[in-house]
Amino acid sequence: MATTDTPKTVYGLIGYPLTHSFSIDYFNHKFHAEDINAEYINFEIEDIGDLMEIIAEQPQLNGLNVTSPYKEQVLPYMSKLDESAQVVGAVNVIKFVKDPKDGHLELHGYNSDVMGFYRSIESLLNENRKKAMVLGTGGASKAVAHALKQLGVEVTLVSRQKTAQTVVYEEITKAMVHAHKIIINATPLGKFPDVDKCPDFPYKFLTRDHLCYDLIYNPEETLFMKNARKMGAEVKNGLEMLLLQAFESYSIWTR
Repeated sequence: MATTDTPKTVYGLIGYPLTHSFSIDYFNHKFHAEDINAEYINFEIEDIGDLMEIIAEQPQLNGLNVTSPYKEQVLPYMSKLDESAQVVGAVNVIKFVKDPKDGHLELHGYNSDVMGFYRSIESLLNENRKKAMVLGTGGASKAVAHALKQLGVEVTLVSRQKTAQTVVYEEITKAMVHAHKIIINATPLGKFPDVDKCPDFPYKFLTRDHLCYDLIYNPEETLFMKNARKMGAEVKNGLEMLLLQAFESYSIWTR
């Protein structure tokens, strides 16, 4: 049994806003069920500069998850990055490591979104689903694109602003949608409480051969998913990805 006089190890989540987060309930239920002397806390911060203040105020803090909008902004604070975080250019797991020689605290950055997405979509791929459109260009989008490329899927990034690496929504044609049988919403559009929003995608071109995956998990069925389902497309939300990356987060913190 965990002793009550031993300070609890603290883990947490930084982001803004955090009203949509399920992580705090998931981890605290896990700690209670498995009799782990630990606590998970939401740290809703309006500026990434507040990160060091949190660390100073929480001496038992041993690891953090990172969510929007800080997956990229947190990079300058990292002492080391794992391969996925380096390739993607975004961090969603921070492990606190003390140098055994001088006790100096180092922040090591990881990206468990890549593994979480990879495992959640792998079984849904088939011979027709070899090309994907990823809506959005933030940290989550980069993790998704990296995982898809590892799975041998060709990726086209869609953004609201035209760049050399992206197409814009207005450019999407029926032929493009038919060529890309995987559509991923990696934007925050549709996330609670703004459930009446969705990407400005031409849903009318979707078919039963399409897989439409929304990284959002709250609400359970987003407007993006509803629009896709109306056209007969297979849909999936981001809850399984969330759980898989949560498993990986705890593994990173405790190994």
